[in-house]
Amino acid sequence: MNKNSSIKCSVANCKYNVKTEGYCSLDVVKIGTHEANPTKCECTDCNSFVLDN
Repeated sequence: MNKNSSIKCSVANCKYNVKTEGYCSLDVVKIGTHEANPTKCECTDCNSFVLDN
């Protein structure tokens, strides 16, 4: 798995996290929200997240 040096990631249980380096291996990530009117960082989500087995 190759890291994308433009996308840092600290979510250790994501399938796409290059755990030894703290980067994402995807070329592109999709960011979304679970709120109707997001006003804080906590309101956003990485919709590219896939749970690592």
